[in-house]
Amino acid sequence: MHLAYPAVLAALLFCTGLYGVLARRNAILVLMSVELMLNAVNLNLVAFDVWLRDTLHAGQALTLFTIAIAAAEIGIGLAIVLMVYRNRGTSDVDRLRDTAEGHEPDQNAARPEVAA
Repeated sequence: MHLAYPAVLAALLFCTGLYGVLARRNAILVLMSVELMLNAVNLNLVAFDVWLRDTLHAGQALTLFTIAIAAAEIGIGLAIVLMVYRNRGTSDVDRLRDTAEGHEPDQNAARPEVAA
C-alpha cells in the first residue's frame, strides 16, 4: 500500500476537523472536531510507522499515548462544558465569549425600581 492513501485521508480528516473548530458555535461540536483532528494525527503516526518499518513501533506507541490524552481531554472538556451550561444556560461559544466574567451588564441597571 502506498503512503499517499492514508496521508491524503489524514489530511482530509484534519481539514474537516479544523473547519469544525473554526466554524462551529456549539462547544460539544468543537470538542468533536478536535477529536477528529487527533484521529488524523493518529492515522499519520501509524501509516508512517508501517511505511518506515520501525522495529520499535514508535508510531504505534505514540498513537496509544495520543489516544489516552484524547480520552482525558474529552472527559475534562465535557465536564467544563456541562458546568458552563449549568451556570450560563448555553454552550454557544460566541455567547460565552460575549458574556465573560467582568463584561456582563449590570442586572439592576435595567430595572430602576430594584436599584434604589
